[in-house]
Amino acid sequence: MFDVAIVGGGVIGCAIARELSRYRIDVLLLEAHTEVGFGTSKTNSGIIHAGHHSSPDTLKGRLVVRGNALFDTLCRDLNFGFRRIGELVVAKTDEEVGVLHHLKRQGDAKGVPGLEIWERDRLKSEEPNLSRDLTAALYAPSAGVINPYEFCFSLVENATANGVTLKTESPVDHIEQAPSGLVLHLPRGSVKARFVINCAGIFADRVARMVGLDDFSIHPRKGEEYMLDRRLMGIVRHLIFPVPRKHTKGILIIPTYNGTIMVGPTASDTLDRWDLSTTYEGAAAVFGFIKDLCPSITEKDTITEFAGLRAVSNTNDFIIGASKVKGFINVAGIQSPGLTAAPAIAEYVRDILKAEGLHLKEKKDFNPRVEAPPRFATLPAESREALIRRNPLFARVVCRCEMVTEAEIHHAIDHGARTLDGIKFRSRAGMGRCQGGFCTTRCMDILAARTGQPFERITKRGGGSWIVVPREDALPAFSTRRVPSCSEE
Repeated sequence: MFDVAIVGGGVIGCAIARELSRYRIDVLLLEAHTEVGFGTSKTNSGIIHAGHHSSPDTLKGRLVVRGNALFDTLCRDLNFGFRRIGELVVAKTDEEVGVLHHLKRQGDAKGVPGLEIWERDRLKSEEPNLSRDLTAALYAPSAGVINPYEFCFSLVENATANGVTLKTESPVDHIEQAPSGLVLHLPRGSVKARFVINCAGIFADRVARMVGLDDFSIHPRKGEEYMLDRRLMGIVRHLIFPVPRKHTKGILIIPTYNGTIMVGPTASDTLDRWDLSTTYEGAAAVFGFIKDLCPSITEKDTITEFAGLRAVSNTNDFIIGASKVKGFINVAGIQSPGLTAAPAIAEYVRDILKAEGLHLKEKKDFNPRVEAPPRFATLPAESREALIRRNPLFARVVCRCEMVTEAEIHHAIDHGARTLDGIKFRSRAGMGRCQGGFCTTRCMDILAARTGQPFERITKRGGGSWIVVPREDALPAFSTRRVPSCSEE
């Protein structure tokens, strides 16, 4: 029997698992996908918000500033990509400038550090490629960018190193209430826990209904984002936000941690919790809006596009707390700024568990650190030569666009990669201009050899996302045989 079972291995579940790994309790983390972070977290915009957007009257508004402040220590300990590049909320009209002053007052009241109103000349000096129609901006220096998937991987690696049990490919089918805890039934067996923490993202309301709770609902909101060619690196230096609207912070220009520019997201409500499609309408909306902020950016610069689903609750706020079902704790409705708030949410949940009667005794041997992965492309020549002398696999380039070596592919596998996306998000192989056109088969070769899987069983992200099929399974020309969908593995 576990003391705590966490349902959902996105960034929130991983952050809670890592926080609880400090204590002498048995913790289980359950994830439906093949690897952690493969749901909403991997399609996150990767922004660490300063905190002035959210009202202090909301739970997310109270947790975001604390979460932001924790990232420097987390980055030092866990060695994921993170940099404070600052944020600009830009305005055109007098009415929008009034909104900037409101956001500044709101941020000052919450303790957001360093907020400044920039007039036109300062904005033009700092960001010369933005539209000349912009008249002012609110500057927030504590905002930053992060590789969200790296953050997930580092959190869970540290959590498991400190005793957390991880089970992937383990969706919860149903939950049974028992006298001394809750029994979670999985596709392969069942587990029992004294406390269950519901971090199931866009499915959190469905997990809550498994124990008879029906006091909130989740309404997915799809966001499409577009990654641009590396040649646009540096076109803006800060995160660029428009003045926010009622239900969204708007379509942004995002200099990612690795320097490439991303634009988006859209914000469209959907009833389909599996809809990760991108659309012509979404692209038109994104680039039509962005051209008014930065005329040099066009849709022709796109190298890849993707969509994610935000878990919007009917309260439009985080839903975090103990429920009327003994031992069942909801952590639901975690939309933006959920990534920023994740470390603070983990502390908040820890305190809820204490209040609910879980004894938390700190481990004397807790190790907070994770070693940084090798990044051959970013090293000076002498450091590269030293690596090659120690391991000749550093001399074999697998991904030409991002200069990722075979040694880095092996490192990704050593640290949990079991899919092409697992390799991609740990090493950057396949993230460049050709989007895996050169390196995909080599990554598949290495992954097949290391895991003992047949080449044709290697998948992009688990489940039925196969890249190739065996020749004997290939369909003859003009066959009428129905091809199974990805969900029918």
